[in-house]
Amino acid sequence: MEVWSLILLSLSLFVPLALLLRRRKRCSESKQVLPPGPPAFPIVGNLIWLRRSFSDIEATLRSLRARYGPLLTIHIGARRAIFVADSSLAHKLLIQKGAVFADRPPPGFATRLVGGSQFSVSSAPYGPLWRVLRRNLTAEILHPSRVKLFQQGRDKVLEILLGKLRRQAGAGEPVVVVEWFQYAMFCLLVFMCFGEMLDEEAVREIEKAERDSLLYSRKLNVFFFFPWIAKFVFRKRLTRIRELRQREKDILIPLIKARRRLTEQGGNNRSENSFQYSYVDSLLDLEIPDDKGGQNRKLTDDDIVSLSSELLIGGTDTTSTTLQWIMANLVKHQGIQARLFDEISTVVGEAGEVREEDLGKLPYLKAVVMEGLRRHPPGHFVLPHAATEDTALDGYLIPRTATSLNFLVTEINWDAKLWKDPMEFRPERFLPGGEGADADITGSREIKMMPFGVGRRICPGLGLAMLHLEYFVANLVRAFEWKPVDGEEVDLTEKLEFTVVMKNPLSARITQRQVTTAG
Repeated sequence: MEVWSLILLSLSLFVPLALLLRRRKRCSESKQVLPPGPPAFPIVGNLIWLRRSFSDIEATLRSLRARYGPLLTIHIGARRAIFVADSSLAHKLLIQKGAVFADRPPPGFATRLVGGSQFSVSSAPYGPLWRVLRRNLTAEILHPSRVKLFQQGRDKVLEILLGKLRRQAGAGEPVVVVEWFQYAMFCLLVFMCFGEMLDEEAVREIEKAERDSLLYSRKLNVFFFFPWIAKFVFRKRLTRIRELRQREKDILIPLIKARRRLTEQGGNNRSENSFQYSYVDSLLDLEIPDDKGGQNRKLTDDDIVSLSSELLIGGTDTTSTTLQWIMANLVKHQGIQARLFDEISTVVGEAGEVREEDLGKLPYLKAVVMEGLRRHPPGHFVLPHAATEDTALDGYLIPRTATSLNFLVTEINWDAKLWKDPMEFRPERFLPGGEGADADITGSREIKMMPFGVGRRICPGLGLAMLHLEYFVANLVRAFEWKPVDGEEVDLTEKLEFTVVMKNPLSARITQRQVTTAG
């Protein structure tokens, strides 16, 4: 009702002005041919087509694709967006013309009102700031040599996770794993971000602050449609998101200041839970281009909070979501789980823990993870792109002024022209002879799946995510036998939160594997 009230108010106030502006715009764009799409109405754009909740936009887009094709234009409120639902078109845009489409849309109205900006690696405009931030992230925290340094953190978090699961399994009750998967990933990313192995209470506090902000941000969608009116009608939402942002800063800034003091002391007085290096350490002396064209400047604490939050959310929610989807399919498909356990046992022995150096010897494990990412990508859209110049594509114009260029990940991941029985969970497709044996997850040669995006804006944490998924899936299967709860089917129904999660979280009966000892 709230959105429709805004539509009526908008129509009464702005239709005359919109008609005048639309007439002028038609004259200026008379020679431009945009990708096809449903007819748009003044001010409200295609909201008639999107009358269901915003979370249903994917189903709506799928029906529009059937009518208009894999490249279509939609007007959402006063904004124009282009959607791409084809692998070859995505390759042309993001790989062949990657530099042109590496930009991001400008920050939304609500973001500006709250006081935020595009101060993160993922949302920074394509240019000097983005290059500095991304180079620092990839070189200082995500480079393989740096990732290896955090192995002790992964070992510790695995020990914590397996211990909690053993205690629950010992009680004889079904185990609902989502909470523990999320906690384990937050433990690990907090360690990498702040260089501290914090206790459970502190990790839970950070996790709650980050997730509350993330989930509440969905309530700001209304500002996307009618920003100036929503500013007054939904003032409480702006107040609430500001409160959540302040809470986030109140929790993270003390951790940032603690690392700054430790650095100034030359690493002395380091506690037994402190690590020699962290992401925050790399940010303390980082200099970035001044947005006013002056000399480079150092990051503020607010800047570091934004970048830390990006690492925490980007490295936890997507990975824990994918981990749950993979384990749900292993519970549902016992034959796949048995084959994976046999492979693990052959490499490490039934009593052996899977070490990171073992992962390269486990091709079926990699196939299971790849199939999980193909069948259940944590995000069904990658972050929107923007063009830096007008570009022609297959006879259509992709204008620089388009608000956003959006890619439907599932339309590619589930494309029957690329994958046999695409809705089936079948890891064998990624083994030699399968249609995915040569699949390049970076999309540089050909795009057959793009759970991490592709091109210049590909997720910089791809390698870390693959390591975490393979490491934790392997050890969860090695440690426990996973079975459905008696009388229940594994429900793979989806639900949109920040990522696309299981509507009914995985509940399973787990039994500790029989461990044999030498001698």
